[in-house]
Formats: sequence, structure tokens, C-alpha cells
Amino acid sequence: MPLFDTHAHLEDEQLAPLLEDVLSNARQAELVGITAIGTTVQSSRDCLALASKHSMVWAAVGIHPNHCKESTEEDWSAIQHLASDPEVVAIGETGLDRHWDYCPIEIQKTWFARHIELSFETQKPLVIHMRDCESDILSMLEAHQRNGQILGIMHSFAGQWETARRCLEMGMYISFAGMVTFKKSDELREISKRIPADRILVETDSPYLSPHPHRGTRPNQPCMVEHTARCIAESRGISFQEVGETTTANAQRVFGLLTQ
Repeated sequence: MPLFDTHAHLEDEQLAPLLEDVLSNARQAELVGITAIGTTVQSSRDCLALASKHSMVWAAVGIHPNHCKESTEEDWSAIQHLASDPEVVAIGETGLDRHWDYCPIEIQKTWFARHIELSFETQKPLVIHMRDCESDILSMLEAHQRNGQILGIMHSFAGQWETARRCLEMGMYISFAGMVTFKKSDELREISKRIPADRILVETDSPYLSPHPHRGTRPNQPCMVEHTARCIAESRGISFQEVGETTTANAQRVFGLLTQ
């Protein structure tokens, strides 16, 4: 049963010391791919190093919105350089966050716009973080779209259906993490049922957001994406195998891996 974890922080201090076991567990769970997601210049470099070393790992490079305030022009030049590497399949983690007060929203928006333009330049998808800022995200994406399109992934989606619908209209993908498995996430499961089959993805956001029945335990790891996929299969009334095959094909398509 193929599975693809589209979002994992493999370089995180909770996972890095356990990496060989984490990747072994992923293989045993029949994962065929993991995208290691950068949040700073250094973590982006670390993700690229992991992708260069491990055949099942790919990299995304970018500056997380909560790290924009301390980032420099030199940092952005480094991200632009890293983005050209063939092992890098996505731009991010980028986006906006009004939940934490780590960085003024206007600074976040400036950096988000840079990532959007870099996505167009490289033709690599955005990996978008959205927390307590759905209208801000939609406004920026719709303002920057080209020919009505944005190549991107709404990571760990937990928003409203209207937000998902408008992202889908722009050609984007919607990715679900462990939150969709939580007992009180009925509304999110309903949204997961409405996502077109060719636009749905699964992820772990490791080492965070451990899915039910492991909620509250850390570190989460890529092998646990199976629980999210099984939950979505149950919600959609289809087989686990179909979800695995569909989400894996979608991940390979959006990351440009089908011809590699």
C-alpha cells in the first residue's frame, strides 16, 4: 500500500537523532516518499542534505512565517539558491500566522509574497501554513495568482469549506494531517469528504500533531500517516488502498516526481 507523507520536519531535534529508525518505520509502513519541510535557512539546508542522502526523502525550502522577523536579505538569497536544486520539490513552509505573536503580519506578508513569486519562477509548489488568517491568505493568493492559478498545497488544513473551495478553484491541493482524526473534528472530516479525489493529500507534520490513537504523544513520525489515510478512507466511504494510491499519485504529481 503506497503512502506519501507530504509534510514532515525530519530535521527537528525530536526526530533527527532517531532518523534511521524513523525511515525504517516509514519503509515498513510502505511509504514511498516523504517531503522534509524547511522553516529557516539552516533547516532548509538540513532538509536538502537529507534528501540528497535518502532516496525516499525530498526537500522543501523556505522561511516559516514565525521566523520572518529575524530573517535577512542574505537568508532570502540562500533560499533562492537552494530552490534551484533538483532535490528540492517545493517552496516553503511559508504563509501567515495570526495565532502567535512572533512576527508582525505585514512582515509576514512581505515574505509570503516573495515565496509566491519564487514558486512561479521555479514552477515548484508552495507549502502554505495558515493559522487564524484565512481571509488574509485568500486575499494574497488571489492577488498573486496568474491566469487564475496558484501551484500550491494548503498544509495541515483546518479551515472552513469556503476557504478550501476557493483554493481548489485556483488549482491548489488540500492536505490533511492528524487533526482530521481527532474525535471533535467532525467538520474537518466533512470537508475531507468534499475534496476532489485528484486534489487531496495526507501528511503528518511530524514531530507534531500525532493522530488518534496516538494523540498527545511525541514524536509523531511519517509512518503514522497511515492513521490519517485510514480516517479519510472511512469518511469518504472508500478503501484504505484507494486513499493510499490516490494521495500518493497526487503527491507525486504536485511535486513533479512522476517523470523522475
